[in-house]
This record gives sequence, C-alpha cells and structure tokens, in this order.
Amino acid sequence: MRVAAIQMVSGSSLEHNLSEALRLLRQAASAGAELVVLPEYFCFMGRQDQDKLLLAETPGLGAVQDFLAHAARELELWVVGGTLPMATNDPAHAANASLVYNPRGNQISRYDKMHLFRFDNGAERYDEADVLQAGASPVAFDCRSRSGERWRVGQSVCYDLRFPELYRLLAADLLLVPAAFTHTTGSAHWEVLLRARAIENQAYVLASAQGGRHENGRRTWGHSMVIDPWGEVLALQADGAGVVLAELDLARLRQVRQQLPALQHRRL
Repeated sequence: MRVAAIQMVSGSSLEHNLSEALRLLRQAASAGAELVVLPEYFCFMGRQDQDKLLLAETPGLGAVQDFLAHAARELELWVVGGTLPMATNDPAHAANASLVYNPRGNQISRYDKMHLFRFDNGAERYDEADVLQAGASPVAFDCRSRSGERWRVGQSVCYDLRFPELYRLLAADLLLVPAAFTHTTGSAHWEVLLRARAIENQAYVLASAQGGRHENGRRTWGHSMVIDPWGEVLALQADGAGVVLAELDLARLRQVRQQLPALQHRRL
C-alpha cells in the first residue's frame, strides 16, 4: 500500500490552509497514494491558543469536516485529517481530534489526543490543557488497500509519541503520528522517538508534521517521515510544505515479526 505524509506550514487563514491541503492531497493522489495523513492543526495555527476555540466544530457539521469528506471522496483516498478542534461540553476547551475518512467520504474513526503537551524552558512555554480537553480512549481502525490487504491502523497525535504504552495497546500494523512538534523538542527527540515506536511495536510509522516558521512566530520541526518495522527511515522531508511517499509491504512486516518475535515474548 502506498501512503503519504503531508507536511505543511499552516497559518491563521482557514481558507488558505484548506486550499494548500487540497493541493497537497491532489499531489499525493496523483502519485498513487492510497492513505494520506495531514499534520496536526493542518487547518489552523492561530496567533494564540484560544483562537482555535472559535473554529471548534460539532460532529458532522463544519467546514473542515466537509472539506475532508469531499477530498476523500473526490480523490478516492483514505484521508486522515491531522487534527482539528472539535467542540466539547466545556466552551472554554476543545478536543484536538483526528478524523479518518474512507474513499467514499464517510468518517469511520475519530481519535481525541489523550496526552496534552506542557513545556517551559524559560524561553518557550506551552500548556495545551489551557484550551484543550484530553481524550479518554485509544483508537484503531481497519483499512483495506486497493489490493485487498487488511491493515490495522493505530491513531495518535504529536505528544502521544512520548507514551509507549499507548502504542502497545493499539497493537497495530501501521501507526499514525500527525504532529506539530516544536523546533526545540523536535530537534532533540522527534526521530529517535518515532524510530523507537516502530522498532518496539514492529510496525510501520507514518508521521506528518508541521515544518517551518508560522505567522504566530512559532517554529515547528517538520521532518515528516515514513519508517519501516525495522526502524529504517524510508522517506523524509525536513522543512517546508510537501508530500512524503513510501510503499508499505505486509510481507516485510510479517518477516520482521517472524525473524525477531519480540511481540510474542512479552511478559507484561
């Protein structure tokens, strides 16, 4: 199955971000991708965290959900909508939700980011809990490739990457990591964490990131990539908007798990 990680440098204009996302989705589709993952906050990176509350959508109703459904149907793709803000029962907090649409344009999965990022090194400070409500449950879904192969796909978002127990629970063949890692934390830990999740779970990892300098002054690390179950980086884009493509091979996945049956040797 051919997959694509889309890298963006999203800004504060919803219309522009969606236009750019569609351009990149079309590029991925024309290159033969079957499943495409947009980055975290692909639709909006506001000037302050509270801005995302203004865009929070209700399930089944909203411009971003309509965009994702139409794009999946038009391009006949599995589309993973990075994340978008979804309304909660608390108007001061939104869910950071990753929605999945099948090639018919039907939403078949939703995962709300469970782990909320907090970081303060004196120069940079982030606390997602100020405006986000954490999700409660791991989510995985089944995806059939055009050749009929069945893939178990596990969802996660950005900071979740630091919590390996989540990925163990997902027990997936392909792990998705849409993200907006800061330049500071990304340069230190992004690739090593992604490769660790691939190696320890003997799974493919598809990581789509924000990658550049944003209107609000924030700088994201980028380095969207696809990693195989042995931890090898198959494709990567360091900076700027683009499409990262790679072929996933179920036979390769089974070979790794057979040659080194670590998942069968677990005691905990």
